Amino acid sequence: MSLSDWIGTIGVTLLLIAFALIITKKINPTSKSYLWLNVFGAGLAGVSSYMIQFWPFVILESVWVLATLYALIKPTKDETL
Repeated sequence: MSLSDWIGTIGVTLLLIAFALIITKKINPTSKSYLWLNVFGAGLAGVSSYMIQFWPFVILESVWVLATLYALIKPTKDETL
């Protein structure tokens, strides 16, 4: 396997772990652990897609990372009180 394959495989594995944890109700979709799994997973998948110049997934994964980072940094209702 090439370097881009390894990076993509690790990224997709992290995304699938996050998904499995959600559907088995092991973590909450707003938990920091879930969000960080998404950031790293989508980030690695995006890097891999960039390396093979597959632009639709570069865009998809970039938006996924940005949306998840927003969810990580936005204040929650408790923090704004």
